[in-house]
Order: sequence, then structure tokens, then C-alpha cells
Amino acid sequence: MSTKLTELAEWVDSVARRTRPAKIHWCSGSAEENTSLVNGMLDTGDLLELNRDTHPECYLHRSDPDDVARVEHLTFVCTRERDDAGPNNNWMAPDDAHELMDGLFEDCMEGRTMYVIPYCMGPIDSPFARLGVEITDSAYVVANMRLMTRMGDQALARIEREGRFVRGLHSTGELDPERRYIMHFPEELSIQSYGSGYGGNALLGKKCHALRIASHQARTEGWLAEHMMIVGIENPEGETRYVAAAFPSACGKTNLAMLIPPEPYRSAGWKVHTVGDDICWLQPGEDGRLYAINPEAGFFGVAPGTSNETNPNALAMLDRKTIFTNVAVTDDNQPWWEGLDDRVPAYDWKGQPYEPANGPAAHPNSRFTVSIKRCPSYTGESENPSGVPIDAIIFGGRRASLAPLVMEAEDWTHGTFIGAAMASETTAAATGKVGVVRRDPMAMKPFCGYHFGDYWAHWLDVGSKLAHPPKIFQVNWFRRDADGNFIWPGFGQNLRVLEWIMQRCMGQVEARDTPVGRLPENDGISTRGLAREPDLDTLLSVDGREWIGELDEIEKHLENFQPRVPDALTERVRAIRHRLEND
Repeated sequence: MSTKLTELAEWVDSVARRTRPAKIHWCSGSAEENTSLVNGMLDTGDLLELNRDTHPECYLHRSDPDDVARVEHLTFVCTRERDDAGPNNNWMAPDDAHELMDGLFEDCMEGRTMYVIPYCMGPIDSPFARLGVEITDSAYVVANMRLMTRMGDQALARIEREGRFVRGLHSTGELDPERRYIMHFPEELSIQSYGSGYGGNALLGKKCHALRIASHQARTEGWLAEHMMIVGIENPEGETRYVAAAFPSACGKTNLAMLIPPEPYRSAGWKVHTVGDDICWLQPGEDGRLYAINPEAGFFGVAPGTSNETNPNALAMLDRKTIFTNVAVTDDNQPWWEGLDDRVPAYDWKGQPYEPANGPAAHPNSRFTVSIKRCPSYTGESENPSGVPIDAIIFGGRRASLAPLVMEAEDWTHGTFIGAAMASETTAAATGKVGVVRRDPMAMKPFCGYHFGDYWAHWLDVGSKLAHPPKIFQVNWFRRDADGNFIWPGFGQNLRVLEWIMQRCMGQVEARDTPVGRLPENDGISTRGLAREPDLDTLLSVDGREWIGELDEIEKHLENFQPRVPDALTERVRAIRHRLEND
């Protein structure tokens, strides 16, 4: 198998001449091909079969101990003009980056198979989908890309019809941290990654293509590529409204994407439909609304903390056809991680007998890869080529005070400002310090492929062309009382907040204006059926002095991206400050 597209064939040939693989395999995406690849990795030890009775067709991969996470300091955006990459990215001149990578790729696949992976990001027939080809020497990457994208013959056929695709070149190299780079060339629509076999560094369809390159494509073509989950909320009347939501890490994004309605909502007929948990591409429709697709076909989720208590829908899909990376195993060869249950694992993520003194049994960034169709709350709308209409966009963060439980932006510009100023407080587990505020605009800090100032300007431009833009909201599940306890119960109970958001989108309830945004009326959030009445007065309060201090920090944050910050955002700071000072 090869291709009739001359441009693609010539590129593959040129890569083969440079890397000198023992053979070339064009990936079809078939079940038979996958079985052959898995069997080959079982033979080499790259995969280990897990308990067939409890976890059929599930496998464990143990990566190199020095190759277990994204490497942001070795990730570069290579634009002709340095300023176009922005202070939010590491930059390298394209010519210098190509010279460096050419040297690394020279002869790097000798004795290995070079796999050519044609893939489609998004439903295969969607006009919103975009195409790519990844060349890799890792069978593990092929197996994961099969779960995470629409990969194989159908994708190749569309690539050949359209003739345009993102070029991704990857090699595990020697897995040497000193010879590891992930380079993005947005103006060339290409990616080069060397020296890592880990997820986001090696599965080039994921963050590299779907966010860093796609954000550049989106700016050029007039749409938005965002680090957002997509979920449908169906009320008892059978009406489904779709929400896109962006959260920094440790803020419950995946849990919200797979939320199970609590009682009494479940009995009343409320349902939640999962379209995607991580990435959202938003396209303006002819009717003046925004439509979203999930460019991915699977989940590449963090295992630790996933349990029947925190995310039963996620756990329910992980007992079949799943690839686990760097989790621990029990004595009967079942996957295990911290937070799963009270069993004691037999072997840690390195394959050594488990000793608590050596640290966690599963690596804190251990992962699972599984098809989205395995999720109990999966909806076929994930394959809708037209996407789903978005009624609300939600930005969230972890704040012990300041931010109300939920707040509605006054308009698209105000919503863009809320996203640009987005911040979350670190947890002790993550940093050793609690409450350090980190700005993460639109949760895109590691993923925006160009200057943040230009990115916010693009948001404003897209919004200005929408006759019926989504309403934009901010949520905060993590407000604490004077004793340091969470006030809001969170998890499934967050549907109560989503209910208010849906009601606002349908014009069914009123909101009260404050200097910083619109909040629910005192009885706006239902607490019916809760075991304990939360302190909604505190959850929905606005402290003027605290917000003025926040505006000071936001001004410093925006200053980092001058002179490209849109005037509309700096004007919004001044307007909110004026209101607070005169409230």
C-alpha cells in the first residue's frame, strides 16, 4: 500500500531516505493490523497483557522512567518572526530548528519499521475536520493513534481527495532527555518530535496538531481551536443544550464531561451526553451560532484519582480494549492506581515489587487510552459532521475565595476578558504550595500556537461575526469557608449550576448585575434534595476590595503580552475597576 497523492508519496520517500528504516508500513487502521501490532509488542515486551478475565484486550505499557510527561521547556513554536510565537511560547527560528532536527533524524530508524499513519481529526465526513499524516517508528504510537483519531484507509482517501494535510514526523530516537525536542512549524503546517515515546510528545494528532497547529489554522480560516470539553445537557422535557468548557488541570474537567445527574435530577429525567473531554473545534455556522466538533475519537486520560466515587462513567469503560501507561498492577495482574480502591498493588509502574517507601505505585501522570464509544454517556452526536450547536461557553478555575460559584458575562467581549484573565490556585499535591495563583488563559497556556494577544483579538473577531453567540460563564466549584472546607458539594451536584446556565440561555430566569458580572438570584441555584444546605450567600458574594486586587494582577498579566493585547480587554479592566470603586 502507498498513495496516489504525489506530494505525500514524495514526502514519505524523503523521510525514508533520511531515517533509513528497515521497512515501511502504511497503516490501514484495520482490526487485523492492530492485532498484528499488539502481538508484535507483546513479543518485544513493549506491551504486557493484563488479566484476560477482568480486563480482556487490555494492555500495559511501561515507558522509560525519564519519559513520562509533556516537556514544555523542550517544546517550540517556530515562526519566521519571533513576536508571532509570543511570550507564551518557546521560539526557535525555522531554519535553525530544521537543521537541528535533520541532524537528529539522520539514520534514526535503522533496523526499525517506519509507520505511515494517515488520520482525520474530527468525523470523517465533517467539513470541520482536518487531516494529518504522522510518520513514526513506534508501534505503540500507532496503536494509540488508532484509538485517538479516525486513522487509516478512510482518512487517506480524504487526504488524496483534498491534497492538504499536516505533516508530523516522530521518532523515539534513543529516548535521551538531552536529545528530545518537539518542534511546531505552524506556517508550514508541520510537526517534528524526537526522543520521546510519551503521549502528547508522540501522538502528534493530540496537543501538537489539535491545538498548537490547529489554533494557527483556525486563526487563518476563521474558527477556534480550544482546550475544552463538550457536553450535552438534556432536561426532562427532552431539550438538549450543548456546553463547551475550559478548565486548567485539577479543576474537574473530565468529571464534568462525564457527569452523572444526582438525585432528584436523575429521577426527573435529566441526562448528560458526552461529546468530548479535552479538545473542541468551534466553527461559525450559517445561522450565526457556533458549532463544535470533538476532533478526537478517544480519551487519553489521567488514571490516578479515577474511581467509582469520582467518575464512575470513566471507570466503567476501562475494563476492555484499553491501553494503560505507567499504572501499577495487582497480584492477579489487574491495573491499579492511587484513588482506585483499597487494594494493595503487587508491582509499581516501573515493574518493581511495590514498596510504599518508594513513592506512588502508579506514576502520577499514568494514563489510559480508550475509544470514546466505550463511555456509558457517549452520544452519537460526536460523529455529527455538522457539529453540535453551542449555547454556553464556561471558563473555570480553582479559587478559595474571590470567584463566585457561577457568573455570567455581560457579552462576548466581557466573556473573552474572563477567559483571558482565567486563573487557578495550585494544590499541595501539584506544587508543594497551596493557593499560588497561576494565570492560564482559556486553559491554553501550554497549547496556543501563536501570540496570546493575537489569539484574544481573534476571539473578539469571531464573536463580532456571530449573530447568536453563546453566552459565556465563569464557574468556581472550590470556594472555601472560614475553616478551609469546600462550601459547594461539587461532582454530580454541579448539574445544579448547569441547570441555571441552561435556564439563562433559554431566557427562563433572571440574574442580578454586579460590577464583575451577572449572578443568580438568591433562589436561582436549586438545593432541593441536598443533605446539607450550602452557604449560597458566600458562594454568590462579590468582595469589592478583593476584586480590585484581582484587577491589579490581571493588568500585570495582560502587560506581558503588550503591545498586542486588544484595547477592548484593557478597557474592560478600567470599566470594571470604575464600577467597583463607585459601587
